[in-house]
Amino acid sequence: MKKQLHSCVVCKVRPPAMREIPYCFACWPGGPVTPPPCRKCGSTRDYWSSGLCARCHPSAPGSKSPVWRNGGLFAENKVVIDSCIDCLCWGTTRTFRWLCQGCRAWRERYRTIGVCPTCAMPDVHLHDKSGSCRLCHKQRGWLSRETGQRISTFTLAEANRRGQQLFLIGMFHFEGSGPVPYRKVTVPPDMSLLRPVAWEQLTLFDAPRDLRLGLAHGFPELPDTALMAAFNAHVNDHARRFGWAHAKSERVKRGIRVMLAIQDTPGAAIRRSDVALLSRIKHSAQVVADVLADAGMLAEDRQPAVVRWFEATVAELPAPMRHELSVWFDVMRNGSTTPPRQQPRQDTTITSKLRWAMPALRQWASEGVMSLREIGRDNVKAVLPREPGRARSCLLQGLRCVFRILKGRKLVFVNPTLKIKVEEPGPTIPAPVDLAQLRALLNSADPATAALSALLAFHAIRLCQLRHLKLTDYHDGRLHLPNHVVVLAEPVRQRLTAYLDYRQRMWPTSTNPYLFVHVRSWSHHRPVWPNWICRQLGMSGQQIRRDRILDEAHATSGDIKALIELFGLTAEGAIPYAVARRDPPTEPRPSTSPA
Repeated sequence: MKKQLHSCVVCKVRPPAMREIPYCFACWPGGPVTPPPCRKCGSTRDYWSSGLCARCHPSAPGSKSPVWRNGGLFAENKVVIDSCIDCLCWGTTRTFRWLCQGCRAWRERYRTIGVCPTCAMPDVHLHDKSGSCRLCHKQRGWLSRETGQRISTFTLAEANRRGQQLFLIGMFHFEGSGPVPYRKVTVPPDMSLLRPVAWEQLTLFDAPRDLRLGLAHGFPELPDTALMAAFNAHVNDHARRFGWAHAKSERVKRGIRVMLAIQDTPGAAIRRSDVALLSRIKHSAQVVADVLADAGMLAEDRQPAVVRWFEATVAELPAPMRHELSVWFDVMRNGSTTPPRQQPRQDTTITSKLRWAMPALRQWASEGVMSLREIGRDNVKAVLPREPGRARSCLLQGLRCVFRILKGRKLVFVNPTLKIKVEEPGPTIPAPVDLAQLRALLNSADPATAALSALLAFHAIRLCQLRHLKLTDYHDGRLHLPNHVVVLAEPVRQRLTAYLDYRQRMWPTSTNPYLFVHVRSWSHHRPVWPNWICRQLGMSGQQIRRDRILDEAHATSGDIKALIELFGLTAEGAIPYAVARRDPPTEPRPSTSPA
């Protein structure tokens, strides 16, 4: 049991300077007298008693003692603060025996005392397995946080090789003060790995892959787990932006894991043709392709459908003719910057022109013609149908397109279709729509079907415009199209409002900017496919549109200006409707009142 020291007989606060003298140095007769330095630490401050300072004397009071609150020698330094005697962090006091909270727990857990082999600090408590002090372990944890790497990456010697970082007490593990909730700290994935490698592993042959066998017997191990971790982080970010459910993001991660496992070149961009194989095991190949494209790790290697169709169509023709048509196909699809210059054409235009010309090309090939250079004006006239009409006009248009481009590329000597005239067929009168079926569509219980049919039946919106309508295009009771603004009728606005309420109720987290979405398109940013509109209507949307324009032309007696302003047509597009005539419908038009 420690012997309690008596107070100074003068001030009654501080202890006596020495055991045998009842005065402190401040109350020394004839004084005050300057106290000697501490015989243990050499400090000339805060002398306490028996040659020791307040920090080194075992009986010195703690920070809550009234000694530090009274005036006199200790008034300037109310609490003695120093560094921890084990980890050297600043901020410990006599109250806690000059130990920080971490070192007190360390001492209770590890009882072995000795010299640290890492930093050579004497008389410290050492770890049972590593044999090093807490300061060395603390330095390795700090280095792991600063570099963003796992703590197992460094050894204790490597972490302390260039010195040690000192800290303030209680400010190493978290900022601020007070209890903090538990937060799992993991090393973030290396997102720089989402970059295709510059090399490629060549294969002897391309073996077909059957992913169903992988489901039955297991897929190969991942060659790079760090790359998969980066993909998982990217999928999680993609899922948050698009409002995906957890199950959908996990399915996409499984699809990417399968793609990485079957790659011939680890780290290379994933081929789109390989992603298409996921559909065979009931994975959405398009969604996985969207995520890979967003990460910059998708290589489009599929041959476009129009290219496959062209090769299959001209396969029966002679080789010289196929070569000439391939030049025509390249100019039509990619355009030409050398005279004669030409803009690229749509795939539908290319297929239409070639379909129109193919009967003549097949006939010439069957007659032994090897090249289109052999074709003259008489050959063109011989293959043209004798009866005037659409067949004769379309065949000549297709041949003119082919020979005009080949003549510009100097692959044929002359254009044999020049100065051959055919009568253009007159405009066809669209067949009337089934009014009973149209009324059923307008009053459909499906809000999407009712909105689509209303836009077609009332305002004759083009099908391509319906696909690409955005949410921002509809406001103030108007539909803002690229070339004109449509003031919507009241029944159309009611149906659009009902559809928007339905969309918000079904897919509240959708970020798709397009107006019309469905169960598979709400989670991406692509417009709906044309066949979805056809399935929703159950009839030809183009027929509804043409019937609406023709009905307006009949009501306005062929006023071209009214058709242009109402439906956004060009003058050339409005003339056929203004010229066409048909008897007025015997049945009344669909009611404009809402269902």
